[in-house]
Amino acid sequence: MVTAIEWTGERLRLLDQTRLPAETRWVEARTADEVADAIRTMVVRGAPAIGVAAAFGVALWARGLAGAGAPRLDAAAFVAAFEPVRARLAATRPTAVNLFWALDRMARVVREAAPLAPGGRADRLAAEARAILDEDLEANRRMGRLGAELIPDGARILTHCNAGALATAGYGTALGVIRAAREAGKRIEVLADETRPFLQGARLTTWELREDGIPVTLVTDNMAGHLMQRRRVDLVIVGADRIAANGDVANKIGTYGLAVLAKEHGLPFYVAAPVSTFDLSLVSGEEIPIEERDPREVTTLAGRAIAPEGVPALHPAFDVTPARLVTAIITEAGIARPPTRERLRELAASAGTTAA
Repeated sequence: MVTAIEWTGERLRLLDQTRLPAETRWVEARTADEVADAIRTMVVRGAPAIGVAAAFGVALWARGLAGAGAPRLDAAAFVAAFEPVRARLAATRPTAVNLFWALDRMARVVREAAPLAPGGRADRLAAEARAILDEDLEANRRMGRLGAELIPDGARILTHCNAGALATAGYGTALGVIRAAREAGKRIEVLADETRPFLQGARLTTWELREDGIPVTLVTDNMAGHLMQRRRVDLVIVGADRIAANGDVANKIGTYGLAVLAKEHGLPFYVAAPVSTFDLSLVSGEEIPIEERDPREVTTLAGRAIAPEGVPALHPAFDVTPARLVTAIITEAGIARPPTRERLRELAASAGTTAA
């Protein structure tokens, strides 16, 4: 299984996902600002991975304050100094709620560790970031085992974007379910959408699955309806960046269209995501903030223009799939089938969080 995040104790190593599959390159971050830049530029991406990276960004900030020549802050000043760091990390990707969940968790530890000596603060925050990473990996494995029960032997599975080990602490959400089904001895075939305009499916999902020896075929985003009509798809499974209290799901742009097509063709549409992706403070998906990225990511490909100069382009990075189109949401705490407010709250409580 590939990994995209490594913690050395002194720095954070991130597999540069903007270079895959042509080049395997690692970026080393030694400060919170460098982590923020890596998140913003999509060196690291995927909601769970963003949360893990941000947590280590806080740990790097604390380690910097424990170094020689750093100002010695009392408890109150230490807590106050954290706020601009938190704000910089929080501003990187507005839709992925795991980012804010991880920062809230690290903020609690900042307050708890504030009375300690600088080295103790740094160690405590690094331990918490490591716990977030380990918990995400274990949650993904549990999610995979639960979700694998929904995958029939011989299934042809359509997925969108990348929701695998590259997008998480490891193993993956949607791809974690696929991995677990394969480990259970089921014969599966994956159809990976290219996922325009950033091509996470073409560049990342196909690379990751090939590395693991899982059969995968690349398809363009506009082939899904044709393939479903010709009965070449048995189910759709995707990840999520934020799930509202009513079960509406924000995921990479193009997900909503797949859900509509799956409904039309009577196919299951599954979402695999950790409970940390829940945002029960939002009544519905209409309240989920949708990130608008640089239009040049639409008008160019690999640095080359694919549209006439000066043509405007839209680039919402996510869309929202209504809960009524979702067959089930698979989490580490259980499965919401169908996803209802009551069931999501039960799962959040089971996981020991309000997810709000």
